[in-house]
Amino acid sequence: MTRKPKHRPLIAISMGDPSGIGPEVVLKATAAISNREGAPSFVVIGDLATMQETAAHLKGVPPPVEWHAGKTIAPDALGVLQITKLAAEARRPGKPCIAGGDASFKYAETGARMTRDREVDALVTAPISKQCWDRAGHNFPGHTELLAKIAKARNWRMMFAGTELRLALVTVHVPLGKVSRMLNSKNVLDTIVILERHLRENEGAPRPRIGVLGFNPHAGEGGLFGDEEIRVIEPAIRRAQARGIDAHGPLAPDTAFIRNDGRFGFDAAVAMYHDQGLIALKTLEFDRAVNVTIGLPFIRTSPDHGTAFEIAGRGVANPSSMIAAIEYASRAVKARDGAGRRAA
Repeated sequence: MTRKPKHRPLIAISMGDPSGIGPEVVLKATAAISNREGAPSFVVIGDLATMQETAAHLKGVPPPVEWHAGKTIAPDALGVLQITKLAAEARRPGKPCIAGGDASFKYAETGARMTRDREVDALVTAPISKQCWDRAGHNFPGHTELLAKIAKARNWRMMFAGTELRLALVTVHVPLGKVSRMLNSKNVLDTIVILERHLRENEGAPRPRIGVLGFNPHAGEGGLFGDEEIRVIEPAIRRAQARGIDAHGPLAPDTAFIRNDGRFGFDAAVAMYHDQGLIALKTLEFDRAVNVTIGLPFIRTSPDHGTAFEIAGRGVANPSSMIAAIEYASRAVKARDGAGRRAA
């Protein structure tokens, strides 16, 4: 079943690890959003018993019901596409296991295929345990690599978005000692291009300004503290500018995130490595940040936190980042829909 774009998106949410806080933050977030004007509709891809047991321990959250394509459910009910029927021991909060890791992989895999095939309009993924995926025999570092394989996307990046700051990473989970060897002008240029296209197509920014961070202290100080800026980053910026992209830098990393009159000097930044960008992002927007995979042919977001097994089942998980991930996905669907109508 291929869906046509329409005003009210249908967003798939993969449940994440059944023993983590994924089921809880999904229930809290969808309950908070569902009654808003223009809210999206949802289908949770996961385990119905886990979702129902979690709902039973939360105040003001109606019990989820089973969902399948074409089934009509009550407007205030949350539908669950039942992928697994987990045994009780695999549903215990705070007790991760191989069965739960295997199940969470299947939820993400199903959600990716549904989104790729346009059965749903966007995918939001709840947190998984990479260790449990590996123990279950699924050798992917995380969601992103799995989604890229299903989408047959060769060039993708991780972007993080908050209410104030957006940034994309050239390298991600790489030991700091290896980052310099992995930086080249093509990787930096590709990140700039993918980020700029994403902002135009999914955020409606007609000509976003991209700030590109340097790699070394003071952006190398003209080669005094390192030459990656001269060899790698500056050529990439010039090539981006030649394509009509409003890119500038290299920016000194220690001052790039200083605001003037409450604004950054860019619409989004490109950081060379993980902590260079995420220390600033998480300091500013820890509870609001959203992980967005850019470069895929479909929209995928996730909250910027993990499974938090240590608090699972206690009802105290903060749904703010999941709410932000759903809101971002919904806005992106509407932006793409609007761009399609304007181009028609």
